[in-house]
Amino acid sequence: MERPSRVGIYPGTFDPITNGHLDIIRRAAPLFDRVIVTLALNSEKEPLFSVDERLDMIRKTINDIPDVGVAMFSGLVVDFARKVGASAIIRGLRAVSDFEYEFQMALMNRKQNQALDTVFLMPDERFTYLSSSIVREVAKHGGRIDCFVPPIVFEMLKQKFGSK
Repeated sequence: MERPSRVGIYPGTFDPITNGHLDIIRRAAPLFDRVIVTLALNSEKEPLFSVDERLDMIRKTINDIPDVGVAMFSGLVVDFARKVGASAIIRGLRAVSDFEYEFQMALMNRKQNQALDTVFLMPDERFTYLSSSIVREVAKHGGRIDCFVPPIVFEMLKQKFGSK
């Protein structure tokens, strides 16, 4: 008897995708048959990059990772997970400060869909302080960001801000 495919989704706004995100994706890929990097459309946020730009950056940075794809959704992540047959939501934990919020979200998601688990992964220590908002802020002020993001993202940030 063949076991069902294990699909994990990694939701986020990815504005922009960073090396920390990629580290989590690379750690998650061997744990699942398929990982879907899931671009969440959040009307509460004013993203720097358009949906199309973010999808393009994600596609170009994950193209070398087997069995990883990209999709977008709006609404509840549990509904998207159900639609694609995902058994788990993948979340990165950088620091203890991330844990409380992520724990609350995991419990709320479980309440919405008991069959959906949340898998927490810790990034390499080089990325524990890294976030998209920090990268945007440093880029905006002309700081060095090439070590924090993939080359395609670096180029797109340079176009937006003229970063180093």
